[in-house]
Amino acid sequence: MSSARARSRWAAQPAPGDEATARADAEHTNCSGVGMPLTARVLFAVVSADGDLVRGLGAATANRLRTGMYQVVFDQDVTGASCVGTVGLPGSTGLAPAGQIAVAGRTGIPNAVFVTTFDSAGASADRPFHLAVLA
Repeated sequence: MSSARARSRWAAQPAPGDEATARADAEHTNCSGVGMPLTARVLFAVVSADGDLVRGLGAATANRLRTGMYQVVFDQDVTGASCVGTVGLPGSTGLAPAGQIAVAGRTGIPNAVFVTTFDSAGASADRPFHLAVLA
């Protein structure tokens, strides 16, 4: 299927009704007690397959613990943070090897994130990755 044909299957978003707009406006002004504080920071790290911290914001160090397992340490507590990771090259060109990633808070280290990477078949494998943390 051509990309033009694939795109034509999707229609534009429908316009929201008055009730949906009012509900969204109310949530916008009343969500201060839910989620992250107003002082939340976006942190990130770009890590090579060897576990080297290539660049980041708020990222202090990164290291490879063993095949497919990494630890990324930040300059603040990330215990209640939201973390998102993706397999990706540390440079600006090329494609990363196929793979998967999982992220979680690091047990026993409140300012670190534990990252595991896998090949496309699901076996532990060293992969470069990008990690974003909202803390």
